[in-house]
Amino acid sequence: MLPLAASAVTAIVSLTVALPSAQATSHGAGGTGSGGTGQACSRYADITGFSDKLDKTTFDGVNVSELSGLTYDTNGNLLAVDDGSYLFTLDPRTKEPIGVQPLAYPDGKILDSEAVAVDRDGTRLITDETQPSIQRFTRSGKIVGSLPVPDALKVKPAGRASVNLTFEGLALLPGGHTLVASMEGALSGDGTSVRRIQTWQRVGGTDTFRLGPQYAFQADAGLNISDITSTGDGRLLVLERGYTANVGNTVRVYVADLRHASDVSGTTDVSDDQQGVRYVDRTLLADIGQCPSLGATAKQPQPNPLLDNIEGVTVSGHTRDGRLNLLLVSDDNENPVQITRLYSLTARLPRV
Repeated sequence: MLPLAASAVTAIVSLTVALPSAQATSHGAGGTGSGGTGQACSRYADITGFSDKLDKTTFDGVNVSELSGLTYDTNGNLLAVDDGSYLFTLDPRTKEPIGVQPLAYPDGKILDSEAVAVDRDGTRLITDETQPSIQRFTRSGKIVGSLPVPDALKVKPAGRASVNLTFEGLALLPGGHTLVASMEGALSGDGTSVRRIQTWQRVGGTDTFRLGPQYAFQADAGLNISDITSTGDGRLLVLERGYTANVGNTVRVYVADLRHASDVSGTTDVSDDQQGVRYVDRTLLADIGQCPSLGATAKQPQPNPLLDNIEGVTVSGHTRDGRLNLLLVSDDNENPVQITRLYSLTARLPRV
């Protein structure tokens, strides 16, 4: 979560979701993107709609706000985690809340919950950005374990991470054998553009994960990673975000490939251009600020009124011609000048 009006996103993604709301729009400016819809954000991606239907709403007495992570449950429902230690269940078609669950440790202490993934047995893997940690929750909301975290990724003085800049993204790769978490900001001693991406490998057929390789991802200047998700073909979608006062947000979408990157788990400091290190390969899919605004309005200065503090991204399916459908959500920080907004896009991934 970024303080107040902070937001800008870069992601590795392709998107498409029909949002059935009066505020979900489908008109746009001319262009030729991946789908030839005339709503192009780039050569790869088109925006197909947005919805503000969740903005400043409540469900069972809980504010539907500060949403920072999205994924799909094993039963097809949409899950959205918020920074206030709640997990919402949303109807996958209407995106309306149909359930909410508090997240807490056995002693009652809440999490700074930023990202969520669902394991194959239905347990929820949820990051706590405070330490950081990754906790395993049952469907009923009980903590049943946690994953090991390298010392360097812990918050200073225990490690080299800064407060509020740790595990912001989480994704389980196809097959369920590899879990991936992304650090929001740079470690002390690393280059200003370097963001560590940590992996875990499943132990046999158990629900236990051991530490795997760690990679170096180079973010755009002024942007941090706010979420990641799997493309389904071994690559990741990476969402970067940033905010400039009196200007607004920056939001971009990247496809990232870890498969040829160096393992930097044993490298203390990784510079912005370090010899001998193969950084994560990435390709820009879209700068969301370049998308047609579709009639969106903003409550604060924005280079494009469509933009806000986008923090979550997930793949919702595939089109018949093989493009990815993608759903994004913005975190309003419970700030009256920010908006909880859902975005849908469609995109084709560049060839490997």
